[in-house]
Amino acid sequence: MLKRSMSSVFERLSKIFPIIGITGPRQSGKSTLAKLYFPHLPYLTLEDLDVREQALSDPRKFFIQYKDGVILDEVQNAPELLSYLQGVVDASPAKGRFVLTGSQNFALTESITQSLAGRIGMTTLLPLSLSELNMPPDTLKNIFYGGYPALYSTGAHPLDFYPSYVQTYIERDIRQLKLIGDLGLFKTFIKLCAGRVGQVINYTSLAQDCGISHTTARQWLTILEASYLVFTMRPFYKNFSKRLIKMPKLYFYDTGVVCSLLGLETEAQVETHYLKGALYENLVILEVLKGRLNRGLPVDLYFWRDRTGREIDLIVEWGGVTRALEIKSGMTFRKDFTDNVQYFCDLDSTARGYVIYEGTRTGTFGNTAMIPFSEIEKLLSE
Repeated sequence: MLKRSMSSVFERLSKIFPIIGITGPRQSGKSTLAKLYFPHLPYLTLEDLDVREQALSDPRKFFIQYKDGVILDEVQNAPELLSYLQGVVDASPAKGRFVLTGSQNFALTESITQSLAGRIGMTTLLPLSLSELNMPPDTLKNIFYGGYPALYSTGAHPLDFYPSYVQTYIERDIRQLKLIGDLGLFKTFIKLCAGRVGQVINYTSLAQDCGISHTTARQWLTILEASYLVFTMRPFYKNFSKRLIKMPKLYFYDTGVVCSLLGLETEAQVETHYLKGALYENLVILEVLKGRLNRGLPVDLYFWRDRTGREIDLIVEWGGVTRALEIKSGMTFRKDFTDNVQYFCDLDSTARGYVIYEGTRTGTFGNTAMIPFSEIEKLLSE
């Protein structure tokens, strides 16, 4: 079994909070990790209709039965239980007794905000990071396969796994979040989003290409975010004199999903695809995102672009330091890789500049550090 980096976070939070929350995409390993780390707790899934009806028909009796604690999987199916759980933990606030998992982000968070604020330690578990795979990086394979644990634990092929995953996602999760009459049209919308990975979102273009309204495009994208299929990255603002672009950029929580939606069938096709650079960029950004979340640390990701076309792929802030990361899929380091980073660092003299690329050379070029993608953990450990 692959070891997940989140384990140390659970150890810390279970000593502080009576409830541990785990959100993340469906099949990212939430249930497996909860049962592994909390083996003494009984496990129930609220996707089971019998369990859900039992819990909702008499919540107080349900929690008396599990007063010593329980793992409740996919709790977004019964958010009404959370107000009763609040009373249970207030009456006896022993730490680490209850574990809640959910594959819906905003819906679960709203319920938690209303009922469990201050009582729950929240974590987000994404698909496997490269360090969790514990094997030498193979960029094309990493992009094509993505990080879902089932691909590695069962030896499944992406062509078998991802179409079924997307179909299940649409038929189950989407129906829970919002009634969408034409699921076929919604699937077309998801594919159109895949074709725009790494791009600034143009809602008008997206709506026209899909044959829906501008408002519907915004609503559907919110649904994709709420169910952990995509995330958006906001532009970075400072008091620079430049006019900055305002719309967010679009990325997916797993590159294997994108490859499937784009119709790619082999790793070799990634190499020649017109979106290879965007897929590589998505992969690198995911590693930064996973690295922070797996340490239980806050993470805010931004990009920067001015009206003249100068752009930084990723801006992150932690430890009081702004880091500007340029992402390049080439193996040969070139001087022009650093141009935009150095320009940004001239605007913000406190920022640190980095180029993440496919090569093997390390060191610095001017005020910019060169970091091979295979060594990105060094950046995350700063």
